[in-house]
This record gives sequence, structure tokens and C-alpha cells, in this order.
Amino acid sequence: GSLERRRCLYLHTGRAWCQMVEVLLAALILVCSSVSCGSAGGYTGLPALGGIYYYQYGGAYSGFSGADGERAQQLDQRFYLLKLPIARAAMVVGGCLLVFPCVLILVSVLQVPWHFPAWLLIECTLYIVIAVGTVPALYYFLHSLLSVYNSSVCKEREQLYQSKGYQGFWCSLHGAEIAAGLLGCMAAMAYLLSAGIAVRDYRTVHEQKQKPLQL
Repeated sequence: GSLERRRCLYLHTGRAWCQMVEVLLAALILVCSSVSCGSAGGYTGLPALGGIYYYQYGGAYSGFSGADGERAQQLDQRFYLLKLPIARAAMVVGGCLLVFPCVLILVSVLQVPWHFPAWLLIECTLYIVIAVGTVPALYYFLHSLLSVYNSSVCKEREQLYQSKGYQGFWCSLHGAEIAAGLLGCMAAMAYLLSAGIAVRDYRTVHEQKQKPLQL
């Protein structure tokens, strides 16, 4: 009926498109955060992966003796445990950011803003709070990762792998972590844009609801 058509029309509005972009950005942040966490170890985990990873990192690992292999395993596990809380926190934030716009889309499809226009002001406030909170969250995420990479565990691990000719274990931010930071910045800008659109839509709804009273 006409009610269903009006609900579907919301998905073609600028606010809905911004919210769908926010869903996409949050999903990518979640994926990049999980990649940052990685597996429990490079030396111990790579053989189980097989294929290109097995051959890229040396197959049977003939460069490692028993003592070096045990030390590599210990360093891998310690490095993994250092990064795990940061990656989990980032995944939790990404998950919350994924749920938030989905809830707002559902609320708008159910036409709550039309029946309760003040909801749009609440939505605007939430967007501003999240956008502002994203800045210290990104700082904490990157600062904590850099602290891990500057730790003695990472430095020793890097030197051990390099001494055996293995590459890819450098103590620096990798692509997924940099991407997560950039996606977080893009998400903050999208939230500010959505906040502005919510205020505009509030004015539009308020004016439309006042029209019958003027007749």
C-alpha cells in the first residue's frame, strides 16, 4: 500500500545513503581490525596455512634450529598477546558502529522521525558525539599499536626472522591497520554529514507538519 511505498522511499533519501555508507565503512573497519589481530604466530601458524604461505616463508624452515624455533614461537605468542586487546577493542568499536546506522535505518523506515520529529535532533546529537569520540579512539588505536611495534618483543622477533632470511615481520604498521585508521577518519566525516542532514530533515518535517494548521 501507500505506507509501504513511503517506507521504501526513505531508502532513496540522502540520509539513508549516508547511513548505508556508514554501514559499509564500519564493516570494513571490522574486517581490517580482525586482520590486524592475525593468527597466534608467524613461525608456528604459517605451515598450517599451506599453499603460497608455506613456500613463501621457507617450507620446512631449515633456517631455524630447535632453540631458534622455540624462541620464534615464544616471541610470536607474546607479540600476538600484545596486539590482541587492541584488535579486540577495535573490533568491538567496529561492531557497534555497524549496528548503529542499521538501527537508524530501521527507525526511519518505520517512520518514527515523522511521528516524533525530535528523534532527528537526538540522532544529530548522537552523530556528533560519535564523530568527536572517533578522534581520541583513533589516536588510542594507532598509539597503542605503535607502542607494541616499538616494544622489545617486536624488535627481537623482527631481528630473529631477518637473521634467517624471512621477510614480512617488520615492526611497523601494516596496510590493514593504516586502512582502519583512514576508514575511521572517513566514518567521522560521514557522521558529521549525517548530523547536518538530520537537522535539515527535522526542519523539513516540522514545516510539513505545520502546513495543515495554516489552512
